[in-house]
Amino acid sequence: MKKLESLNPKPLWHYFEEICAVPRPSKKEEKIRAFLLEFAKQEGLDAETDEIGNVLIRKPASSGMEKSPTVILQAHMDMVCEKNSDKTFNFEKDPIVPIIDNGWVKADGTTLGADNGIGVAAQLAVLADKSLVHGPLECLITVDEETGLSGAFALKPDFLKGKILLNLDSEDDGELFIGCAGGIDTLGELELQREKTPGKSFALKIMVRGLWGGHSGDDINKGRGNAIKILTRFLWQAIRDFGVRIVEFNGGNLRNAIAREASATIIVPSVQKEQLVAELNIFSSDVEFEYQRTEPNLVVDHDSTSLPATVLTQASQEKFLNLLMACPHGVLEMSTRMKDMVETSTNLASVKFGTSTKVQITTSQRSELESRKLMAAQMVRSVFEMAGAEAKHSEGYPGWTPNPGSYIVGVAAQSYKRLFGQEPIVRSIHAGLECGLFLEKYPELDMVSFGPTIRNAHSPDERIHIESTEKFWVHLLDVLRMVVVGE
Repeated sequence: MKKLESLNPKPLWHYFEEICAVPRPSKKEEKIRAFLLEFAKQEGLDAETDEIGNVLIRKPASSGMEKSPTVILQAHMDMVCEKNSDKTFNFEKDPIVPIIDNGWVKADGTTLGADNGIGVAAQLAVLADKSLVHGPLECLITVDEETGLSGAFALKPDFLKGKILLNLDSEDDGELFIGCAGGIDTLGELELQREKTPGKSFALKIMVRGLWGGHSGDDINKGRGNAIKILTRFLWQAIRDFGVRIVEFNGGNLRNAIAREASATIIVPSVQKEQLVAELNIFSSDVEFEYQRTEPNLVVDHDSTSLPATVLTQASQEKFLNLLMACPHGVLEMSTRMKDMVETSTNLASVKFGTSTKVQITTSQRSELESRKLMAAQMVRSVFEMAGAEAKHSEGYPGWTPNPGSYIVGVAAQSYKRLFGQEPIVRSIHAGLECGLFLEKYPELDMVSFGPTIRNAHSPDERIHIESTEKFWVHLLDVLRMVVVGE
């Protein structure tokens, strides 16, 4: 298999490949933290960790740049751990093996971790190269960005010295991000009742799979299917037409990923089995046609399975499916402040039968406006409560208000145009970045976010574009050279 070090720039891909070999699930970053601290030790650089586990590595200015302002390079060390259902993989032990594929780098049936491993790799490559021209550097690598922004929440106000921050956690070449959405999670737990399985029944497992999934912020406006919503559509009608009874329902995984797969075990009266299967085939054709342009690999199918001892009562399953049918998913409002930008959205992320009598439902809401973020969360909560579910909200995190007059945004835009002959797009992003939380602790920070092109982040189809990664590296080094006294 071709090694990533055959690609340019070699130092960046070298460190990315090393990072891929280190397990780093969110909240389980011990191995990658040890790797980072050992790297700093080997390079003779000052490094420290704070109480929650964020790592800060400092590098002195190159000769002649000592009076330049300190620049903070920031990325997060954890990754989203998603895999295809037929893939055997342990994210806490197994190394990710990157594959070069027709101009892109991807993994085999799992997330690649380019989000945000490529940002960390860029930090290490900058820190290791003694020939680069730059002022004093602080490289901040935060923990648990993907599941709670815990590292950014816990950052102490005296940990950083710099006042210019380059966030290396964006995913679109040619775009500079100067703002992001805030977010909040809304969680529901519904109590269910069960009863003995009726006689003369046949058991089936119905599956929705093959969807792209993707990032619940960056991909929410791309017309992709949600496996939970698709499966719910069929079951909602099937309990009315065929006397279907639900045994269990599971779909989705992570709060910040669109649900790619969902399955339900059901029973149907034996006399209705053939009609149900025929209707499922019709439904499958319908949804494949609906999503033929955005979800070409969508599959709805079924397998027979063993008959269970119990099923949900009719009252419980109607309450459960009504909740899922009514629960909103997708774009709620487009921005009136920035063209073609999502303002507010919600993601029906996962449904898990944790026990035989309770189901946990996870959703997340995002908005560039704090008031509408809360409105979206309240909308979802109202659906939960109407169904009799217990509902609660996470603490949430703030957005990052754009500053179009920013010095560092001007530097980054000027650099990109000079290097590549075109104006970059300067905009906000609907995904959440840690920058809003940094501003709460360091109100004087001047920030910009940029990165190479990454597609299908938070899904096993994640891939990073090789050519744009080289551009990202050249752009980053040029920005560091341009941040000097008096500029």
